Amino acid sequence: MLKQNQWQWNKLVVALLAVMLVVGAYGAGRLSSPQALAAKTAVTPTAPIESSKTEAGPRASDGGHDMGQMGSAPPTDEMGEMDAMDTMDEMGHGSRPIPSTGVPDASETVGGQPLAYREEDGVKVFELTARPVRWPILSGDGSVVVTAWSYNGTVPGPMIRVTEGDRVRVVLKNELPTATSIHWHGIPLPNAMDGVPPFTQEPVQPGEIFTYEFTAPPTGSFMYHSHVDTDLQIMAGLYAPFIVDPARPRAAGPDVDVMWMLSEWRVGPDGETYPAMPMAGSEPNYFTINGKAYPDTEPIVVKKGETVRIRLAAIGQFTHPMHLHGMNFRIVGYDGVPLPPAQQLTRNTVPVNPGEIIDIEFTADNVGTWIFHCHVLHHVTNDGVEPGGLIGVIQVVE
Repeated sequence: MLKQNQWQWNKLVVALLAVMLVVGAYGAGRLSSPQALAAKTAVTPTAPIESSKTEAGPRASDGGHDMGQMGSAPPTDEMGEMDAMDTMDEMGHGSRPIPSTGVPDASETVGGQPLAYREEDGVKVFELTARPVRWPILSGDGSVVVTAWSYNGTVPGPMIRVTEGDRVRVVLKNELPTATSIHWHGIPLPNAMDGVPPFTQEPVQPGEIFTYEFTAPPTGSFMYHSHVDTDLQIMAGLYAPFIVDPARPRAAGPDVDVMWMLSEWRVGPDGETYPAMPMAGSEPNYFTINGKAYPDTEPIVVKKGETVRIRLAAIGQFTHPMHLHGMNFRIVGYDGVPLPPAQQLTRNTVPVNPGEIIDIEFTADNVGTWIFHCHVLHHVTNDGVEPGGLIGVIQVVE
């Protein structure tokens, strides 16, 4: 009887092993089948929108900022003739650095400044150029410079500030080594102007120009950013503030009105810049307000009794619970929508999730030097060293 049971048990084990071998072989065959390879590489082209896109002379690979190698091949010899951007797509955006060969230093050091415009037949016309620069996020002895993709050479790009009802035209010239676009985050506009390839337009290729035109919405805080390879391009710096002022202000505005764009960077041990992402091996080690890490963040100096409005925009991929010391604030706007007094909340900490814009206001009634910082405490470090990162200083004086 014992031998019979042992024999049956041995047959069962052999059968289970056979099933496992068959399943494994089937799985390997399925993963390497021609149908699977075809599905992985298939691309469905979209019809170009010719009315808004024009050529802008030679592409980045033909010259410009000495970026010919960036347009056609990665900066390292071992990668041969493969295109740098294609390689990043194949291996994962976080696995290769943003190409830095031939990228010039930024000529400006402060981002998010108001962008001048000209008027043409009642339309406010703004011009933007997407191009790489070497951008300083920290200065001094411990300086840190990142390879950034920028609008007009700064991070954030320039602030577009208009009045509700204005007719707005934005002309984008692409001097990046790869395609891009602009999405007008939170702004209701015609579908063809939303800037989201392949759904509303073709990507704007290197050397091309695309013109966006729409009517400014009701007053609120908005932003604009790339919508091509977003986990690379936005994290590399392609974002900027967009503010719409009321046509008929109901009351005097705040004494101080600023927008803080919160983002993250990853600088490798090799000194190169990598896209920061919420995944193992790609986590950020620097955090910035308007392209600067503390102590290079710009302080707010205000007199006692004055009012301060800070428009908080989380443009990166991490949530930032922003905490104000010494005073409470009111949440007066959310995602471009001003809140009536009955809906405003009084707090001293507010989480700003990726893609959110939250307007807060407070009266500077407590004299002293206070900080307004992210309460994810790793986010107030520079490569693990505190204090740094997402710390803004509010100095209230008599």
